[in-house]
Amino acid sequence: MELGLELFLSKAEIISWFRIQEMFRLQSFHMYGVIGSAVVVGMISVWLIKKFNIKTIYGETIEFHAKTFNKGQIYGGLLFGLGWAVTGACPGPLFAQIGSGTSVIIVTLLSAIAGTWVYFLLGHYIFSIVLF
Repeated sequence: MELGLELFLSKAEIISWFRIQEMFRLQSFHMYGVIGSAVVVGMISVWLIKKFNIKTIYGETIEFHAKTFNKGQIYGGLLFGLGWAVTGACPGPLFAQIGSGTSVIIVTLLSAIAGTWVYFLLGHYIFSIVLF
């Protein structure tokens, strides 16, 4: 299944560094179309689940909980987008890019791991200073 996903991402050029750079330079609609269609499919899916009270394959009710807004979501989104624009990769296809032979992405993967580690160590401190 994972091989099929990597093949799909590769053939659709979703993991292409050049496609991602085109998106951030506003030179191509390709990635916006992919992301936009995923958002629309997600919205329709949630609407159908709520409308028809669809249950899981185990018969459990699917519950949607209200989310509260937090300033950290803005900061995190900007930081995530900046990293995505600079590296040409978001966390999802990192392994697919490495598997397709783009070995320089290993630096991005190691940076993502280091960032997660720093967040683990300093997360509470960052929240208390920056966000509140």
